[in-house]
Amino acid sequence: MNFSHFYAAIQSDALKHVAAHWHEARGPRRLPAWHDILPSHIASQLKLIWVYKYDHQTQLFTGRLAGNMIESVFGKSFRGTPMKELYPELDYPRLHARAQRVVSEPALFRGQGKVFRHLERIGNGERIMLPLSDDGLHGDGVMGATIYQMAHSDPSPQTTENESWYAV
Repeated sequence: MNFSHFYAAIQSDALKHVAAHWHEARGPRRLPAWHDILPSHIASQLKLIWVYKYDHQTQLFTGRLAGNMIESVFGKSFRGTPMKELYPELDYPRLHARAQRVVSEPALFRGQGKVFRHLERIGNGERIMLPLSDDGLHGDGVMGATIYQMAHSDPSPQTTENESWYAV
């Protein structure tokens, strides 16, 4: 599996646009750096985007930025906030492991289904996660985009997504 398979699996036009820009931004390198991502090229999608910095020594993610549709889910600023403080305790280990796989392999992720359950709100939709790298080879961040619609109440306590993984 490669980028073309990943891209073909994405259903949302907005997420396809984000993925295409990530692919273009990396040029001949394996991975793009955060500074290679041009906000003007994804202006209409910025509200859906979220980015984490990753520290290999501590193995922790810290929020770098999030668009207004993403921050509205969290109810607080994403910037500078440790990932652990953003998610429910039940979901954090799974979400951390997912983000760590994106930066470590590195890998491309696509999820579809119940993409969040937070602050008594539930969102159904689609999500992509893409690795970032200052040196072009080793992941040191995750850029994601999530498109969702608010859903009705759901008694299950956990977020569930159909996950697909793709090699870079």
